[in-house]
Amino acid sequence: MPYTEEQQHRSAVSDTPLFRDDPKEAGPKIAVFQYLTVLVFMFLISGFWQLQVQNPEVYSEAAARNRIKSTPMLAPRGKILDRDGRVIVDNKASYSLLLNRDLIKWEHLPAIADALDLDYGDLSGAIRRMKSQPQIIIKDQLTRDEIAWIESHRDASAYPEMQLIRSWRRQYPQDGFAAHVVGYVGEISDSELDLPQFSDYHQGDIIGKDGLEKQYDKVLRGVDGQQRVLVDNMGRERQMETQQEAEPGKDLKTTLDLDLQAVAELSMIDKHGGVVALDPRTGDVLAMVSAPAYDPNKFTGRISRSDWNKLMNDPLKPLLNRATQAEFAPGSTFKPITALAGLESGVITDKTVFHCSGGASFYGTYRGCWNHKGHGDISLHRGITESCDVFFYNTGDRLGIDRLAHYAELAGFGHKTGIDLPNERESTMPSTRWKQRMFRQKWFAGETISVAIGQGAVTVSPLQLAAAIGGLSIGGNWYQPHLTRVDAPKLLRAGNLNPQNVQDVISGMSGVVNEGGTGRFAALPGIKVCGKTGTAQIISLQAQKGNTAKNLKDNAWFVGFAPQEAPEIVVVALFENGEHGDRASWIVRDVLKAYFDKKARQASGEKTQLEGFRAPSFFTSPAAAPAMFGLPISSGVAGW
Repeated sequence: MPYTEEQQHRSAVSDTPLFRDDPKEAGPKIAVFQYLTVLVFMFLISGFWQLQVQNPEVYSEAAARNRIKSTPMLAPRGKILDRDGRVIVDNKASYSLLLNRDLIKWEHLPAIADALDLDYGDLSGAIRRMKSQPQIIIKDQLTRDEIAWIESHRDASAYPEMQLIRSWRRQYPQDGFAAHVVGYVGEISDSELDLPQFSDYHQGDIIGKDGLEKQYDKVLRGVDGQQRVLVDNMGRERQMETQQEAEPGKDLKTTLDLDLQAVAELSMIDKHGGVVALDPRTGDVLAMVSAPAYDPNKFTGRISRSDWNKLMNDPLKPLLNRATQAEFAPGSTFKPITALAGLESGVITDKTVFHCSGGASFYGTYRGCWNHKGHGDISLHRGITESCDVFFYNTGDRLGIDRLAHYAELAGFGHKTGIDLPNERESTMPSTRWKQRMFRQKWFAGETISVAIGQGAVTVSPLQLAAAIGGLSIGGNWYQPHLTRVDAPKLLRAGNLNPQNVQDVISGMSGVVNEGGTGRFAALPGIKVCGKTGTAQIISLQAQKGNTAKNLKDNAWFVGFAPQEAPEIVVVALFENGEHGDRASWIVRDVLKAYFDKKARQASGEKTQLEGFRAPSFFTSPAAAPAMFGLPISSGVAGW
């Protein structure tokens, strides 16, 4: 097209060719383009550097995941055994469903949740919570129908994210047998993952949550293995690459004797309280029962909300281990400690006499004796045998709280025993220093009167009472209670007591059982049993008048050991709201009888009654257990 006259004029005036950019304007554009080219090039070089030099293993692994399928091989936990090697807690093979995160399709999750009876919100929440885990176990203990559904849907075209793996279900005894001792397992929580002791654990791991399962988790826990399989682009397995076998956890041999445990469990049917049997010479715990109990099998997968709420809201507190965590006034079972303190301090002798007319006044307050008619003139031996309150009121008054506390603490009151179980609670032994620290108040002499008979501020658990009286029974040496076998018993305290004083107290406890005392129902033919009853008030006598509420009735205690000359076993029974200590003596008698019957059978070469016993199948019918195993249950049990 020819230039117009105006265009020719502009060209002539400017000496610039028509339609050509000014170099001053084009230069910056070229520079920007060059810089952009250099930046793109540098970005590509840096990516190549990261890929090939800095983190080749990360990207190699990501690539490998496209052709290598890695499957965990879960390790079974170690078994928990009794002292004779009989199984208490075992494992049962089962199957679990695992989801591979890289293959998860969120639109599949509602169908998976519906087929496996899972809450979709819980399932999706778990997947989001475990975002660092490449594989997530979403359900354990699959049923046959669930396994069939998974097998029919887990091919690459349907639900490729699903994978079945062999797992192990913890199998606990039925009906809560030894539940508070063995504990239970469960999935590790987010708060637990933050604790130093769980630094090598991951989300989804199963850990011990209570009892021996928690205390010895690192022993019982195995090391998971892994299987790596070559797959094609459709996810089909082609060949095995590598396989690292799982390493099972170590078995845990305990000090428990299943024969004694079975008898103790039976003795607490339809009762609330606890039973502890131990060897005072070593601290071996032979039996430990807390009633009511719970079923640990409900925790082996993921306990349902309804089951958890039921346990938490139960007024009887079945999760509480009464053997180690109950804190109750010991009542008259404390009187042997008061007697020992009086003898060792010199404020009384075995010949000291007090007069009991049914009660006595101290510091302006009248204190009654349980025998309202009175015991008359009474000395130490009969004072223990007949559990005369007035005798011990006077002994405590002469002692004062601090001397009484000194000997009680020597026996273990006011301290944890240090048993190898989690969450043991500390008992209470009052003193002037204790009251000042707790209440910023001084101690009044009148308060000592109540403590001297095991009331007032003094509290104890069945385990602590068993350890205290057990140490006294062997001359004043207190060993640490324990549930696992140890090379050498641990001596906690040596009292260096006057042997005659110890024998005077033991003689009185022998009278309790063998001379028509308050614990005569604990007597065994041919065996010298020593013991002490205890009836501990929950509310005052005044408040009890006209009140028929069962949960306000007195607690019944009994502690017994045998034989008198060389004690081998001490047993404590707490029967909550049992009203009278003699009702707890029946429980102790049955456990003692089981111990000495078994000892006699072993000496004669007979097999023990529960030989071959496997606890998971036990208590299918508690009422039938004596007949099933021929347990040495005496007539007192049948009279419950």
